[in-house]
Parts: sequence; C-alpha cells; structure tokens
Amino acid sequence: MRPWTMELAGRLEERELVSAALRDNPLGDPADRPVWVYLPPGYDGSARRLPVVYVLQGFGGFVTRWGHHAMLEPTTPELIDGVFAGGAAPCLVAYVDAWTRLGGSQFLDSAGTGRYHTYLCEDVVGFVDAEYRTIPDAAHRALVGRSSGGYGALVTAMLRPDLFSACASLAGDCLFELSLLPDLARAHRALRDHYDGSYERFFADLAARAAMSRPDDFCLVMVWALAACYSAEPDGSVTLPFDPASGALRPEVWARWLAWDPVRMAAGHAEALRSLQGVWIDAGRHDEYFLDLGAEALATELRRVGVSDLAFELYEGTHYRNAERYPLAVSYLAGKLAAAG
Repeated sequence: MRPWTMELAGRLEERELVSAALRDNPLGDPADRPVWVYLPPGYDGSARRLPVVYVLQGFGGFVTRWGHHAMLEPTTPELIDGVFAGGAAPCLVAYVDAWTRLGGSQFLDSAGTGRYHTYLCEDVVGFVDAEYRTIPDAAHRALVGRSSGGYGALVTAMLRPDLFSACASLAGDCLFELSLLPDLARAHRALRDHYDGSYERFFADLAARAAMSRPDDFCLVMVWALAACYSAEPDGSVTLPFDPASGALRPEVWARWLAWDPVRMAAGHAEALRSLQGVWIDAGRHDEYFLDLGAEALATELRRVGVSDLAFELYEGTHYRNAERYPLAVSYLAGKLAAAG
C-alpha cells in the first residue's frame, strides 16, 4: 500500500459552507464548516443531474480525517471512488463535518451542543443542491455512517423522510442498554477512582495534559458528550444519566436517552421507515460495544414495523478497522437511488 494519495477516477472537492444553524452554538464551535464533495467519473463535461449519498462521521471524527491512511489501507474516499470506477450507478458523495469540542453531536439538535440535525438537513443539503448538479428530492438522497454516524443516518432518515429515502448504518449506535450502560459504569468508576466523582475535576485535568493519554479519557469524554446530546437542559446544562457520586442510574434521565434509541424509535416512526427505498444494517460479530446485538435487535424491529427492503449482515470483525464496509454500503445505496429513476 502506497503511503501517499492515489489518483481518483472521479474528483474530490474540498469546500466550505457557513452554517446558519450553527451560528452562536452553545459550545462556541465554528459555524464555518468544511464539506468534501466527491464527483464521480463522467460528472465533468456532462449536464446530467445525479443523486447524492451523504457520509456521516463517527464519534470524534471530522472531515479531514477521511484523508488519513490506516496502515496498508486506502482512505475511505479512495475506497468509495473504486465503487464508481468499477461501474456503480453514479452519485455525488458528500462528506459531512459535525465535529464539536466535545467530540460529536450525534447529528441531533440539542441545547447542549447546537442544532446539528438542522445543520445537516438544511445547511449541508441546501449547499450541495445549490452548488452541484443534484436531483433535489428525497428519492435521490441517502445517508451512510459508522458508529455515531450510523446512528445519525438512521435517526435522520426516520425524522426526515421528506429529505432522504435510504440509509446505511454501519455498526450504528442502538440498543442502549447493552451498548451504552457499560460505558456509564466505566465512567463512574473512573470518576470515583481519580476525580472524587467530579466531571469538573476531570476536564480540568484533561486540559492540563495530553488528551486521550489515560485509559479512561475516551470513555469519560464520550459519556459527557452523549449526555450533552440526549439529556441537556433547555439552558444548555448537561444532566448525566447516573449519579456521579454513587453511580446509581437516574431512571428519569436514562429514559430520555432511551427515547433516542433507534430500536425504540422505530415503532413511532414506522411510516417513515416503510417509505424508505432501502435500509442497510451491519456490524462486526465481535463489536466491543455489543452493536452486533443492537443490529440484530434493530433488524428485528424494522421487520416488525414493515420495512420490506432491508439488507442485514453480521460480518467477522470488531467495531474498528472496517473501512471496507463503506464501499459495500455506498454501492447498495447508489443502486437504490438509481432505481428511483
């Protein structure tokens, strides 16, 4: 594997948009956001309008990370370029940046992080439709993401079937009692053992040293970030789903988290889910967050509410080092969008 960028069959444009939705967000994060737009072979020199697949990042991700090589592996844009170089139905592919200083947004509108659902659905989609030859309707838009990005793809498709008609969730967050409760326990233990039960002390310590240099850092940051998305108060303050002093679960706050679990959301959004042209669900059989079990539960629930076009797979793998799933899912979505005519 070469350590430098490969020549693409298509073309990748690195653009920037100014988000009205993120202006004056509570974390003070930039409203100016990068967006990468991939143009497939044949786009240049043609008047043809094309569908768009929107790629959503996982927790801790940001757009420029898509350009990083893992050892002996192409980048994700290079892998996806190969799909279209190999003859897949042509699509634009837009890589969406939803970074926050807490690590992620879950692609939701929250008083704790900002209006990232609105940003995706209005600002990013509006920008891509205005700047490129798209087919600007729901039948020709799809979403794909891994982990938190897979969560965002699922939830956005449920909430906005007027904008998107297909989605792919690669080990997307779901079945929270299995995927998230263990991290709440780890976070409580770390707070108890090192910070006297105080997130304030943790963040002060984190600011004074290299971030992610201690084993519990990622878990502590992630749990706080998720609370900022799922259980922020109207004034932007964050309420944890457990008591940091005792570790006891706060049932009323945990219920707010569960209300955002895709497995539980499906019944209330059954009509939207049934309207989708296709849904892809996958996970590694040895996922560290038990998202293989979540994927099974979600697939079962989607079938129960009447989703007819469901692609479901458990593959040999973990939560990490699975970039090869992106081209598979994008090829699937491209076919569904092409079939819409």
